[in-house]
Amino acid sequence: MERAQDLTPPVTSRAMSAKNGICVAIIFLFHLVGLIGFVIPSLTVLFIALVPWHLLLMLGVLVYGHDNFNSRFVLFALITFITGFTAEYIGVHTGLLFGHYSYDGTLGAKLLDIPLMIGVNWFLLIYAMGVTLQRTRLTNKLVRIFTGAIILTMLDVLIEPIAINFDYWHWLGAGIPFKNYVCWFALSALLLFIFEQFKFKRQGIVAPALLIAQFVFFAVLNLMY
Repeated sequence: MERAQDLTPPVTSRAMSAKNGICVAIIFLFHLVGLIGFVIPSLTVLFIALVPWHLLLMLGVLVYGHDNFNSRFVLFALITFITGFTAEYIGVHTGLLFGHYSYDGTLGAKLLDIPLMIGVNWFLLIYAMGVTLQRTRLTNKLVRIFTGAIILTMLDVLIEPIAINFDYWHWLGAGIPFKNYVCWFALSALLLFIFEQFKFKRQGIVAPALLIAQFVFFAVLNLMY
């Protein structure tokens, strides 16, 4: 009996490692395929149409990869989705946040002129960043929030030119306003603060892998266009 009990943790650990490995492989494989599709002109229209499905796939991967899935995780996802979606609604309809912009068709179905996938995207980014910081040696909560908000703002610097080029959204004025980055930082900090309040147990490498894949994906596209 004692021997059976001793063997349980390694089996559980191996199962978790295998699950994480599958998730990471899916993340990098689909970002690589997407990168090829965006770079090859004859495939670009098809892959633009697949963007919402790609985001849904990444959502499924993160949910599957989350250790200890429960109602608290669902609540965090809903809060992040609603907060991000509401901020985008205010931005599009008033210009008070981010600046004056509007969404095109790449992100798929819209509600009140805001793509539903933008709320999903905010969840993906905040969760990925929160888990990544959770795995670092940064022990101070405020330092983690500040660092994460800066990194996500840097990611937006990479995203903006590609998003405009592939009709995710467009700015109504000349160029990307500095206000956009200020608001990205502020909203990221707020959502990372919310992430911290949930005190999730230390997660695996799936979410950090998504964050890395996002940086590589948009950095390479910036070099190509």
